[in-house]
Amino acid sequence: MAANTQSGIDAATEPAGMPQLDFVTFPNQIFWLAIALVSIYLILSRVALPRIESILTDRQSRISTDIAEAEKLKGLAEKAEQDYQDALARTKAEAQAIASDTRADIEAKMRFALEKADEEIADRMSESAQQIDDIRAAAKASTRDVATDVAVQLITTLLGSADSQKIAAAVEARMRS
Repeated sequence: MAANTQSGIDAATEPAGMPQLDFVTFPNQIFWLAIALVSIYLILSRVALPRIESILTDRQSRISTDIAEAEKLKGLAEKAEQDYQDALARTKAEAQAIASDTRADIEAKMRFALEKADEEIADRMSESAQQIDDIRAAAKASTRDVATDVAVQLITTLLGSADSQKIAAAVEARMRS
């Protein structure tokens, strides 16, 4: 206590413990607490919260606008895809039509060429048949002449004389049978 008296503070006037818990200062602390809370409320309600609300409103409107724009672009993309599919289907149909027309044209040309070739082959066959018939006729005539000459020569050699008309008639009769 002697030390306390030397510093000029009396032990009876010295507060005990923490000053916030001193009941004497409670009304003053409550007053300043109320003023602080009211001022914080006013600052938040008049300044900070409206700014936060406007930011949230702007974000929400931007999000709504972006979603609407995305839906619009999605619709355009779907329409473009449908147009592409339609154009692709038309192109495929046109290509198939062109292919079938070309195929039909080629088949017609082939049929024409085959018919022409068949006609040419038939003409050549008839010419060949005619040539064969001419060759046969010439061979028959040559054979008749050779047979007649050989028979005349043979009979002349064996008998000394031969009637060529009788021999020719005999060869002719033999060749008919």
